[in-house]
Amino acid sequence: MMFPEYRPRRLRKNETIRRMVQETRISVDSLVYPLFVVPGKKVREPVEAMPGVERFSVDLLVEEVKEAHGQGVRSILLFGIPEKKDKKGTQAWVKHGIVQRAIEAIKKECPEVYVITDVCLCEYTSHGHCGLIDERKKDVSNDPTLEFLQKTAVSHARAGADMVAPSDMMDGRVGAIREALDENGFEDIPIMSYAVKYASSFYGPFREAAESTPQFGDRRSYQMDPANQREALREATLDLEEGADILMVKPAMPYLDVIHLLRQEFTLPIAAYQVSGEYSMIKAAGQRGWIDQERVMMESLLGIRRAGADIIITYFAKEVASRLK
Repeated sequence: MMFPEYRPRRLRKNETIRRMVQETRISVDSLVYPLFVVPGKKVREPVEAMPGVERFSVDLLVEEVKEAHGQGVRSILLFGIPEKKDKKGTQAWVKHGIVQRAIEAIKKECPEVYVITDVCLCEYTSHGHCGLIDERKKDVSNDPTLEFLQKTAVSHARAGADMVAPSDMMDGRVGAIREALDENGFEDIPIMSYAVKYASSFYGPFREAAESTPQFGDRRSYQMDPANQREALREATLDLEEGADILMVKPAMPYLDVIHLLRQEFTLPIAAYQVSGEYSMIKAAGQRGWIDQERVMMESLLGIRRAGADIIITYFAKEVASRLK
């Protein structure tokens, strides 16, 4: 029996049928927009290393959130830069801290926006590390840090956060935060864990934006070795057992294999963070005319989705939402 020749181009020549059979799609519902909030009023500071990204005081942050929401962005991730820093990062959990004020203002003016907060101490500590420092060892002290992460998560929930996202990579922090939230009446606040966070070189521009560059050493003692894949399963399994609701991989594009691995192993939603270095490379090359920025932006996000990510945290969220709209 003779079969007719299959020609893939028959399903590619027309835009309507091409979109009809498209296997992977980007939806604005799956995007999370990271934002930086700083002290002051009427402050709008461009981040030099991240073209198009700015730091906002609370009043202008609210306007940015409204504008993004008007384009279709429904979820944001907040990072705060406090007025002062100390060794313990105490401004991370004070009642009227920068992130706490931002949450309250957003919920007052734009209550339908889903507010996720980063739970870490690196933006708040004078030394730039994600936890308390053992002065003798000159390294982060894991267990004493957990109490302060608990305080930070609870303070965000009290201010009105819809979800907390611990990014510190301390062992046991998901279980500690889950316990603290439950004990304070926030059983329904989910945790999106930075379960698989690599000690990556792609974070450079973010550290400028968040003023969180370590003052000594690096973060390799508590973030993952980029060479390791199986370790990702161990880290994710631990966070799952401790009560994580969503598992995140960070960065995204260099670790598509890890995203895919987690998608195969776990039924929990998988998030991926397209980090500052990934964003800035695309932006810089686009500005120089070396690439078609819009097409590369969309292709990069499709790759992350195709690998298995349900949620993508990206600085492109507003641009993509506008394009899709």
